[in-house]
Amino acid sequence: MASEGERPHIEDLPGTWPSASANSFRQHYLRPDEPSGQQFSSSHYSSELKNIPTAEGGAAVTGASSNPPAVPSPPSSEYASNAEEEKSEEAHLDKGFLAKGADKSDELSDDEHAEATGHFEPIKAVGSNASRPRTNRKETGFTEEDMARVLSRRKTNGTVSDSSIRDEQEEIERLMSRMFGANRQANSEDEKTRHVGVVFKNLTVKGMGLGAALQRTIGDPFMALPRLLTGLVSGKRTARKPPVRTLIDNFNGCIRPGEMLLVLGRPGSGCSTFLKVLANQRFGYESIGGDVTYGGTDAKTMSKDFRGEILYNPEDDLHYATLSVKNTLSFALKTRTPGKASRNEGESRGDYVREFLRVVAKLFWIEHTMNTKVGNEYVRGVSGGEKKRVSIAEAMITKASTQCWDNSTRGLDASTALEYVESLRSLTNMAHISTSVALYQAGETLYECFDKVVLIEEGKCLYYGPTDKAVEYFEGLGFRRPNRWTTADFLTSVTDEHERQVKEGYEDRIPRSAEQFEAAYRSSQINEDNKRDIQEFEQEVEAQRRERQAASTKATKQKNYTLSFWKQVTACTHRQFLVMFGDQQSLGGKWGGILFQSLIVGSLFYNMPKTSAGVFERGGVMFFMLLFNALLALAELTAAFSSRPILLKHKSFSFYRPAAYAIAQTVVDIPLVFIQVFIFDIVVYFMSGLARSASQFFISLFTLWLLTMSMYSFFRALGALCKSLDIASRFTGIAIQGLIVYTGYLIPPTKMHPWFKWLININPVAYGFEVLMANEFYNLNIECVPPSLVPNGPSVLPQYQSCLLAGSTPGQSTVQGSNYISTAFQYTRHHLWRNIGIVIGFWLFFVGVTMVGMEIQKPNAGGGAVTIFKRGKAPKSVEQAMLKGSTSLDEEKAGVANDSKFEGSSSSDSDKGVKGVAKNETVFTYSNINYTIPVQKGHRQLLQDVQGYVRPGKLTALMGASGAGKTTLLNTLAQRINFGVVTGDFLVDGRPLPKSFQRATGFAEQQDVHEPTATVREALRFSALLRQPREVPVEEKYEYCETIIDLLEMRNIAGASIGQIGEGLNQEQRKRVTIGVELASKPELLMFLDEPTSGLDSSAAFNIVRFLRKLADAGQAILCTIHQPSSVLFEHFDELLLLKAGGRVVYHGSLGKDSRILIDYFERNGAKKCAPAANPAEYMLEAIGAGNPDYKGQDWGDVWASSPEYEDRRREIQEMISQRRSVSIDGARDEREYAMPIGTQVYSVTKRSFISYWRSPDYLVGKFMLHIFTGLFNTFTFYHVGEAQIDLQSRLFSVFMTLVISPPLIQQLQPKYLQLRQIYESREQKSKIYSWVAFTTAAVLPELPYSILAGSIYYQCWWWGAVGRHRNTFQNGYTWMMLMLFEMFYVSFGQAIASFAPNELLASLLVPIFFMFVVSFCGVVVPAAALPYFWRSWMYDLTPFKYLLGGFLGVAVHGITVTCAPNELASFSPPPGETCQSYTQSFTQQVGGYVQNGSNGLCEYCQYANGDQYLAALGIKYSEKWMNYGVFFAYCAFNFMVVYLSSYLYLGGWKSVRKALSPSARKQAKVQQDQSEKA
Repeated sequence: MASEGERPHIEDLPGTWPSASANSFRQHYLRPDEPSGQQFSSSHYSSELKNIPTAEGGAAVTGASSNPPAVPSPPSSEYASNAEEEKSEEAHLDKGFLAKGADKSDELSDDEHAEATGHFEPIKAVGSNASRPRTNRKETGFTEEDMARVLSRRKTNGTVSDSSIRDEQEEIERLMSRMFGANRQANSEDEKTRHVGVVFKNLTVKGMGLGAALQRTIGDPFMALPRLLTGLVSGKRTARKPPVRTLIDNFNGCIRPGEMLLVLGRPGSGCSTFLKVLANQRFGYESIGGDVTYGGTDAKTMSKDFRGEILYNPEDDLHYATLSVKNTLSFALKTRTPGKASRNEGESRGDYVREFLRVVAKLFWIEHTMNTKVGNEYVRGVSGGEKKRVSIAEAMITKASTQCWDNSTRGLDASTALEYVESLRSLTNMAHISTSVALYQAGETLYECFDKVVLIEEGKCLYYGPTDKAVEYFEGLGFRRPNRWTTADFLTSVTDEHERQVKEGYEDRIPRSAEQFEAAYRSSQINEDNKRDIQEFEQEVEAQRRERQAASTKATKQKNYTLSFWKQVTACTHRQFLVMFGDQQSLGGKWGGILFQSLIVGSLFYNMPKTSAGVFERGGVMFFMLLFNALLALAELTAAFSSRPILLKHKSFSFYRPAAYAIAQTVVDIPLVFIQVFIFDIVVYFMSGLARSASQFFISLFTLWLLTMSMYSFFRALGALCKSLDIASRFTGIAIQGLIVYTGYLIPPTKMHPWFKWLININPVAYGFEVLMANEFYNLNIECVPPSLVPNGPSVLPQYQSCLLAGSTPGQSTVQGSNYISTAFQYTRHHLWRNIGIVIGFWLFFVGVTMVGMEIQKPNAGGGAVTIFKRGKAPKSVEQAMLKGSTSLDEEKAGVANDSKFEGSSSSDSDKGVKGVAKNETVFTYSNINYTIPVQKGHRQLLQDVQGYVRPGKLTALMGASGAGKTTLLNTLAQRINFGVVTGDFLVDGRPLPKSFQRATGFAEQQDVHEPTATVREALRFSALLRQPREVPVEEKYEYCETIIDLLEMRNIAGASIGQIGEGLNQEQRKRVTIGVELASKPELLMFLDEPTSGLDSSAAFNIVRFLRKLADAGQAILCTIHQPSSVLFEHFDELLLLKAGGRVVYHGSLGKDSRILIDYFERNGAKKCAPAANPAEYMLEAIGAGNPDYKGQDWGDVWASSPEYEDRRREIQEMISQRRSVSIDGARDEREYAMPIGTQVYSVTKRSFISYWRSPDYLVGKFMLHIFTGLFNTFTFYHVGEAQIDLQSRLFSVFMTLVISPPLIQQLQPKYLQLRQIYESREQKSKIYSWVAFTTAAVLPELPYSILAGSIYYQCWWWGAVGRHRNTFQNGYTWMMLMLFEMFYVSFGQAIASFAPNELLASLLVPIFFMFVVSFCGVVVPAAALPYFWRSWMYDLTPFKYLLGGFLGVAVHGITVTCAPNELASFSPPPGETCQSYTQSFTQQVGGYVQNGSNGLCEYCQYANGDQYLAALGIKYSEKWMNYGVFFAYCAFNFMVVYLSSYLYLGGWKSVRKALSPSARKQAKVQQDQSEKA
């Protein structure tokens, strides 16, 4: 371990951690005598506490070790009189520190003195009370130096006055003493009974699975039997049950209160498993052996009674985006505010919340963000670093005694990561807790914040012990730590055969496998010390346990939740209101959309007559009102899954019971749903002309609200019971059909089949519909008018007429509404309040189910990642392991996370591969680059006069602080900027850029965007095929891909699908594929890489940079952005382009050996000297004031502009341009925009899409299952429909149900289109791999065959059992053809909507709006004749479903002879002297129908004699069937045209159109053309 003087930059930070390492923390750690009884034996520390020299004179501080020592404040910069004194103090910081100003503490009052000596646990023990050094202000264990360290980020370079820092420190100390001081601990039952410290012995975790699997396809179900038979014959049967693997093997250790454990290991080694089990998150594992105790209490008891004392924080920051930081933390505080017995005397809950909020806001430097939303990718909020601090503050609020943080620095830059770890260090010290943290790429300063470190590889413990002894231990095993390597990098490197360095003479003695490392550790002194440490701590814990039992009360026997259940509900309710109103724009947009749709619906049913002509519509509008509001609740399903991770996190934090959250959601819904229903109901109710009495309106409003609430809870319950949105969506498709059909409106109860009739009894919509119908009709007198009044004519007398409505009386022209609903639906108003009660019962039942469903959800489920191999393409060892079900694969790894574990390429193979990589000979230069973007108040310049070059064989780093413009410059150089104004000269070999520039350069994006189902080899071949010139033979392109696979050491994973994280390649492998895909294109000019090491662990980052170094050595020209690399990585680069904020160049040129040229430049121009052990990458950024808003030094941009180095570069660029212009390079002058012709593009991309669909069985199975279930449901609902009048309507509704399956199918297919577009838009379009025509064709074509197959299955399930009985061959064939058109229609309709939608959320919201327009005017909801003239005059003929319905219904009903059921006949008496036939002959000839003689001498009239008369009433003609087919086909073709047009406009076409129409753009293009011709 480096000494204090050698540690980079630590002496320059006035508030850094006060010792060379935090490792000695525990050795010097003593617990003060606390009233709470948390006393620890400290005898074993006594030897370390004697004779510690002071900072001033070196005199020993002596005292009885049995007395608890006080902790003085260390010297801060304001007390040092000179530099020599500071150095003297630093020399002793690792042994202890003393404060000056002894005489001041005498001025403290007794109370103050008592308070000062006991508020916090001390950081280091240096003496006893008897010899307590005096300080000039209050003494606390949270020392001045400790606080200065936390605040040091704010006062770099001394820009903040010392007095203001002192004031701030004192204020925080006062606040902290209130929250964690001795007074609170003495009065708090919670503090007295905490379970502090963790001990784990023989900890072994086992899980299921191999870590590798074969890729599933849609053909697997059909091939299962042949494969089984083949396996039986050959004897190669795949193991049915995956074996149990050991994820963590026999770990032992302890983490004392106030200690921090660093968990190191490569991805997949077992770090997450270790942390989860340590945090008592045991769900998802096969078995967990050994003992884990928390303060002496076993894991089972902790899980049952003390869940709130253990915390696991995943790497993602999970918060509600629309909540402010203040509300986020206030909510956490409210749910964790202790009871009165554990608060200070006279302190209310509000006081506690306010004071704690002030503490965490100041301590973690988030005061300025308190009123800012937390935000996410859609909602603008705080920065990533600030969000991390909010997460830490939330964890601090829990006061959990054991905290585990899993890879929480991922995606943070080095300075933010340091702030994060320092904040955790402060939290650990102040709250006296045990903290475990897994980190990737931990810098030296981060490493020094920890006390212990554990190194894990393949589930084995390679080291567990003090951080300051780790290097010495591994060096003793024979490993060599190279200069400038951080300790964490060195530790992780020993497990990597490519990265580790071995001392001479130890080549054959070092451990190589994880088992050998573990064996070496087991026999080491470090392990013995660890065992002794465990024994000593267990003795201390036993004393603690007895004292805890003595202090235990009834209130502290269980500490799962701080608040009572109903107080949890109240807190969650308040929080949910804040979440809702935090996104007022969405809420307003939703209500505005409802108002718009209510106006459409209201106009559709405008002013219905109170006659028989309006009866069907009157039922229709109420059905529509119910259905619309019920289906709005579908959105709850998506919301339920998006908020689930936050709910589970809060559950694991013991903030509240999930059941309380379920009730709170319901309470919040009450007013919000009421507003939504009121907006819709008041418009539709009065526009449509429903009964205008106060009681009827309010009963209607109340019923609608109640049913909507019930539906919200129904869909929420469905979400709570399902594991994923995909599974839940499958249930909703069937549930919606059941809710719609079995209300009693589409099919009267009398016509329901017994096997489904019971559904009406469990359908809340059916009860709600009866309430609305009874409420509307009970006092309505319906005047019968033609055509319902029969017979009808000029000479017909009223007493000889009757009404066709159900419930009519012969000889009367009016029908009582109550009789009508009683006869037609068996409804009565007497059931009104009974039904309302039943709906309330359903609502409460669904809420209860939601509560149960949420309670049984498990947070942070464990399990290993898996690599998916294409069948027949897995390495032999993987195939053997899968056949035998063995456990030979790497534990918890993604099958092949460590490539070296499989047979295949070695580093020597890859070195051979390097020689085969295409070399670049072109030189890319750029000069006078300026980039300006428009902003709200003018313009902003992001790049200023940037110049430079990229040469073959050189690896150039592009660096700068966050916001300096690194990625902006990279995108500008790669010609990927499509916003703002870019000026300057971009030249390839002194000539303007060719058209092929974008495809002739490789650009590895920071985000690894790939087609997830493609294998590594397929991804490389796809890139090579479409990006290498068309003159190169395909075989040669594919051979080159194999060279790249060897170069990047991917031979073992060449047959693995890329997949998603967790089910596919790991982060490092995905990054290699990204680089490989670009290399496979054989870039003729250069390679750009954006943050290739971001999110990787140190080992993976090292490998990636090592590969880049190989490429540069092979002749590639590479420009790469990289964010604060370690000194080891930095040494691999040849040249540097350094930017400062504002996009100005600070340095450009060679680095030199050990970055000497760079360091000399800065030192020569006024920067401080670079320490020998310093990281040059950090040194240069600190020198220019990068990331420091208070920097007051010289402008390094001006320094560079006036330097001789700048002139040298400028002259060099001009010489390059003039020299290279004379060189002729054919490849670089390729003026083709795309390498391959459009035909090849379309074929290749479409083939890839077809393969992707074939390998996406979940999507296709979901599609097929939805068709099968809805088809069978339709069939058995309308099974063997008869020939009565109601059966004609049943045929109509059966066809209508077929149309209604399209929305869920569209919701399924849109994400597929948008995912494909995202891949194209983010990477493949920018690289000019293929055109938008190829993309759109590839998105459209693969859907069609599967949709036609699914439609054919639906046809078989539906047609024959329901509507198609007794139809002839032509009619059957025509229906199938029409159904295939319908399949194409919904595919094209859904993709057309998605093609102009920016994301999945908006696309899914647009579907119901467009679908409502298409369905509402087709003549089903409102018959064509009853439509208002405005809609009937244009919209009716415009809706495509009119023609689809006409085609389906025409062949389904044509030629049927109707036989009316008795209750469908209208009875009337003929005039004296006439028969029924003679009396009605002229009438039936005119309007249709037939008359028969009934009983009692009455005539009985049936409205329709055959199906064609029914069709005529709907405005449908069987003779127009081919016209309907042709028009609907035209709509499908139109939809596909919209898909192509919208895709073109969305993917840049609109900009091209605007540019073509802009005079200034045309002028600029002409100037550029003239310049090109001159060049």
